[in-house]
Amino acid sequence: MGLYTSFVSSFLFPVHERLKRHNTVALRRRMEEVQWWPADRIAAFQLQRLRDLLQDVAMHVPYYRDLFAQLGFVPSSIQSTADLQRLPFLTKSIIRTNTDTLKHAHARGLARFNTGGSSGEPLVFFIGNKRVSHDVAAKWRATRWWDVDIGDPEIVVWGSPIELGKQDGIKRWRDKLLRTQLLPAFEMSEPKLDQFITTIRAVKPRMLFGYPSALTHIARHAQKRGVVMTDLGIKVAFVTSERLYDEQRSTISQVFGCKVANGYGGRDAGFIAHECPGGGMHLTADDIVVEIVNDAGQVQLPGVAGEIVVSHLSTNDFPFIRYRTGDIGVLSATPCSCGRGLPLLQDIQGRSTDFVVAADGTVMHGLSLIYILRDLPGVKAFKVVQETRALTRVLLVTDKGFTPDALDQIVSGFKRRLGVDVSVVVELVDSIPTEKSGKFRYIISHA
Repeated sequence: MGLYTSFVSSFLFPVHERLKRHNTVALRRRMEEVQWWPADRIAAFQLQRLRDLLQDVAMHVPYYRDLFAQLGFVPSSIQSTADLQRLPFLTKSIIRTNTDTLKHAHARGLARFNTGGSSGEPLVFFIGNKRVSHDVAAKWRATRWWDVDIGDPEIVVWGSPIELGKQDGIKRWRDKLLRTQLLPAFEMSEPKLDQFITTIRAVKPRMLFGYPSALTHIARHAQKRGVVMTDLGIKVAFVTSERLYDEQRSTISQVFGCKVANGYGGRDAGFIAHECPGGGMHLTADDIVVEIVNDAGQVQLPGVAGEIVVSHLSTNDFPFIRYRTGDIGVLSATPCSCGRGLPLLQDIQGRSTDFVVAADGTVMHGLSLIYILRDLPGVKAFKVVQETRALTRVLLVTDKGFTPDALDQIVSGFKRRLGVDVSVVVELVDSIPTEKSGKFRYIISHA
């Protein structure tokens, strides 16, 4: 670690967090100790934190006080995290209907947040200092797994209005001191991409952070321009907020000459999991209880896919207890070779809207359609929108290598998977815009 990075990590950033009334440093130190505990000790620690949370919200959060009374649920009686199954799920619609009664009676200084609504259900919610401190500490711990730290030069390719709307003078100075630079992911025109590549080469970051689609787009543009990026000393590229595809991991790693570390979480659900150098996707189990449930709401065993349901143990001010994320994942039954006791996610398959439904009701991952498109000559970009089971639209950006025969291949390939009577409409477009958040989604299903 360089002298300046050490100064930022051990002094400047801790002062920054203290001024914001966050206890991030102490939390990160505890988390770095907890990660090496055996799994049963972590589970006991998690259970005690869950019991404390439930007892607190039973007294001070009107929504849960009334719910627990109605159910006859006594928080002090829980013997395992499985007792959470006695409680109903928390959904976006419930939060929208009960926003005020979900606030802790003693909450002060709550920050208003919202999700971008990529699932079709935008959400407004609130977060307190305790939750922010825990999320920052969890991210910091995972960052240090890769031999980089706060204060190392960093390029962030992001598109959230929350970050981009706060580029005032104070934040610009803070970013300069912390050596982090934000590149907006909203616009990916060729002139912008040229600027991004120039900036990355000038900064020589130790780490990249961003959407996998955005970093892949920059990497492919560097290849197109013949610009070498492997000589910059980039250690790792942290990717999050979208599904990471194998070809994206390969492209980012090859072009930037670095490892790729996948992360999973959200503003609503928290910092849920992060990949370690051993390849395991570790759950932040000291802060979060994760359940995998099927369509009927039944908890599934490790190895079985289902919706990811999260209970964040540091959300007293605005509780997220058994919150349905809309994401599909699989828990692992085997520990990671790195030796950490934190449990693992075996797979993150994407949002429920990243899946498509055939005419006969068969559900399949959007990859089944992506595979048809991505290897066709002349296809530069694509997006699939399943409007209904009977209609799917394909948006294509092509170059001179694309031939009319490919249209027939797309239509016939989609019909083989979705059904012979399904209408497949292919539209040739000049560009495909990102979502409002700056993310890019290859598959959207309304079916």
